[in-house]
Amino acid sequence: MIAQTTRLTLRELQLTDAAFALRLYNDPSFLQHIGDKGVRTVEDAEKNLQQGAIASYSQHGYGMWLVEDKQGQAIGLCGLIKRDFLAETDLGYAYLPEFFGQGYAYEAAQAVLAYAAEHTALNTVVAIVSPANLASKALLQKLGFEQDGQVLVPDKNEMVDFYRLYLTKKPDL
Repeated sequence: MIAQTTRLTLRELQLTDAAFALRLYNDPSFLQHIGDKGVRTVEDAEKNLQQGAIASYSQHGYGMWLVEDKQGQAIGLCGLIKRDFLAETDLGYAYLPEFFGQGYAYEAAQAVLAYAAEHTALNTVVAIVSPANLASKALLQKLGFEQDGQVLVPDKNEMVDFYRLYLTKKPDL
């Protein structure tokens, strides 16, 4: 387990989460705001998880994590991503639409940022968001991120809004 909040548990993704990833990656809101990962089968999802989040855990010590409610139902993903085209680590998140507007994204993102401050050497976390994704932009601002221009996403050849947050480290006691 990575983190626990009042209503959520964040844990490392496993290959057994492939069916959930397949559903999430093909949801219309995911495709619109994040993009098409080309994941069409459970096998594609397993490969995506293996090469993405699971590889990131050993490579960086963090990655995307599964967000579950207290009943153990997978509702989304939230975590830290080291993207090739960004110098700093990115906060990423995605949820199934039936869980929008309930505060889960904020709750999970706060837990991820606390984890980053307490368990990594990161001093800043950045975020990228499609200019049209107003809900995501509002979430980033609520979390304390400040917009810092735009950045080009090379594989999409698209400009996105760029946000940055300076982490507050807890003093060693």
